[in-house]
Amino acid sequence: MKFRTEIEPLRAPFCIEHSDALLLLGSCFTDEVGQRLVADGFDAVANPLGPIYNPVMLARTLGRALADSEFVEADLIPGPRGMHCLDYATRYSGPLASDVLSLLNGDMARVSVQLRRQPVVILTFGSAYVYEHSGRVVGNCHKFPASDFERRLLTPDEICRELVPVLSELLERGCRVILTVSPIRHLADGLHGNTLSKATLHLALEQLRAQLPRIAYFPAFEILVDDLRDYRFYAADMKHPSEVAVDYIYDIFSQTFMSADTRRAAQQARKDYKHSLHRPIL
Repeated sequence: MKFRTEIEPLRAPFCIEHSDALLLLGSCFTDEVGQRLVADGFDAVANPLGPIYNPVMLARTLGRALADSEFVEADLIPGPRGMHCLDYATRYSGPLASDVLSLLNGDMARVSVQLRRQPVVILTFGSAYVYEHSGRVVGNCHKFPASDFERRLLTPDEICRELVPVLSELLERGCRVILTVSPIRHLADGLHGNTLSKATLHLALEQLRAQLPRIAYFPAFEILVDDLRDYRFYAADMKHPSEVAVDYIYDIFSQTFMSADTRRAAQQARKDYKHSLHRPIL
């Protein structure tokens, strides 16, 4: 007798090897997976610009990195802490535009450099809700007044229009692409709003895969919501998955995308990594 719906690892259309470069962009769940990949000895770059929650900003980030296009002062706007780049995290703000641009372009360069290595690109969609400032989708409000923004829900067609060109270019350049939906609940949207958002993302992913069948999908959302399906697998905030849940999701990810030899090498790398964290008592 079974008391839960277990999601079995599927055989992916390609394997991730230790020799592969990896680039992970998306919601804060991306950081959890990225940390585990690094600990397992992979050359992984995860969210160098901070979490990116909506697909429009993911498309814009990849497009700029593929074009090696630097930010300029016209991309910043004045605000409460000087000059701000609303595309990314609040750390991209300060009294001097030159300092903000130096930090911003330096972190964007990490994305560009990793893309030149034909990496496995893993994109995690967090929310289909976006905030627009002066009619333009932004990634972070930087504590500007709420009245400065308009909030709306993207449509699956909008998401595809933004992502198909950059994903097509990634595939043409020899990259492999994995898409997933973050299992983190955006309770600020309300329970119904969170459901609408995640459903929109899933519909968009199906359209993307229909147009670009070489893209792989990993069911991180389904593993937490339909397999684990219990509040004991959430952190104290009832939004993020617990460490145990992330480990479980990552284990299915590794079984899906890694060969047996790669998993064994990753286990040894994890042991070496943990050993390196120990400090001898003098």
